[in-house]
Amino acid sequence: MKLAIVGAGKWGRALNHAYGMKNEVVITSRRRHPDLENFVSVNEALRREYLILAIPAQFVRHWMQEHFVDRGQKILVAAKGIEVSSGALLNEIFESFLPLDRLAYLSGPSFAAEVMRSLPTALVVSSLSPSLAEAFAGALPDFIKGYTDDDVTGAEVGGAYKNVIAIAGGVCDGLKLGNNARAALISRGLVEMARFGAHYGARERTFLSLGGAGDLFLTASSTLSRNYRVGLGLAQGKRIDAILEELGEVAEGVGTAEALQRIAEREELYLPIAAEVYRMLREGKSPRESLHDLLGS
Repeated sequence: MKLAIVGAGKWGRALNHAYGMKNEVVITSRRRHPDLENFVSVNEALRREYLILAIPAQFVRHWMQEHFVDRGQKILVAAKGIEVSSGALLNEIFESFLPLDRLAYLSGPSFAAEVMRSLPTALVVSSLSPSLAEAFAGALPDFIKGYTDDDVTGAEVGGAYKNVIAIAGGVCDGLKLGNNARAALISRGLVEMARFGAHYGARERTFLSLGGAGDLFLTASSTLSRNYRVGLGLAQGKRIDAILEELGEVAEGVGTAEALQRIAEREELYLPIAAEVYRMLREGKSPRESLHDLLGS
């Protein structure tokens, strides 16, 4: 497979490493990276038949508007989030640029650092086109077990929502509330995520799979997770701007929490954990008060 990866952050580089084992891969980003021998221009990357988008969710629409030229490419979306400005899932953004049967979505528990070390991993490729899902899953290296599915909405919701729950998980551990509290928080987060997904027509079983529970359990309980580290910072009394500056990376859960709050207000949805994360991030609510309200109600 001739692939081009868009985005040279940690996840983009990890996918460059993984897919490069069995395929002819190039990578591009808005800044040139001389340490990447297979780095090419955006225009050259767009000539590949298969693209992998590993850019932050909040920049997806802008990137497509500024750079995408439709040459019949098939796209694997490796971003996870909900657009703040519109409340759109990524699939809803892409439908104005290309047919959805040329789009696939990558999900599952996967820290970039461990993929870079070729440690055993399992991922799900979801697409309305079974053949496209099989193509992207089949191109994965031997250390990654690839599964396929057609519940794109469920994969998107799981990938986005788990980052918000991960912030709450980091707060819980940062406040030293114990394993019982974290387990309760994550399990209730899974229920909340599935309820939100059902509102959009996602299948319940998707949230019990790798892209749902698997990714959630990983992200909400490890310091390798950027969103979990955001929660740790909040528990230490730091402001979100300072946390993100110290992090030096995009934490998708911050934008997604705001998007979920707007959707909940508009659609009258009950999303208690997402609401408390939003209040901690944007309204300055005390983390201890937020977790007390969640676990005590």
